Amino acid sequence: MSDDWDDEETEGDELAALQLIPRFVAAAAGPFWFSAVGQPLRGPLKGEAQAWLDALGFPDAAPVALRDWREASEAAESTGIDDAAFEAEEQLRAALTQDAVDLHGEDAVTVVLTHIAAELGPAIGEAALNATRVWGLDDMELVNAAAGAGVQACHNAALLLLAGRAEDDHPFALKYRLFERGRWPVALIGSSLHLF
Repeated sequence: MSDDWDDEETEGDELAALQLIPRFVAAAAGPFWFSAVGQPLRGPLKGEAQAWLDALGFPDAAPVALRDWREASEAAESTGIDDAAFEAEEQLRAALTQDAVDLHGEDAVTVVLTHIAAELGPAIGEAALNATRVWGLDDMELVNAAAGAGVQACHNAALLLLAGRAEDDHPFALKYRLFERGRWPVALIGSSLHLF
């Protein structure tokens, strides 16, 4: 295979990855955010949560349902940057970021990720605010925590696309899918994924 052919193939891969971003933003702006929080864990959802745990490297952990925003708040407050799930995700994020930068350059990756946050942040924040109001709450700190988790899930899913790794079984794809189901995977505490 000639070098010219390799260059053309690489450029095609780069273009394909970038073309997925507008579709991703349009889909992620949907009305699903936090629409099913507090509901019991049933069949497929429980399986998807376990698949995320397995892919992230915690097969002995299990998902547990949080019943209300108070429980979600307590779980969110108990997490920190020292927890194992955070560390595992940070390593994955660093590797994907490097892959994306290698493909598109640092400036392009920064522009795309900034655009995604700017486009989706307000919609996810509004969804979190509405979801707490439905439950009769007025807690902007909790709203910001939920919205921040959603925006981070979008950031990570977009990194998958930018890195040319749109894999359904990647931990970031699996976690994003939990948000798509209207849930909030709040924290991995001990051997339990606290899923709201």
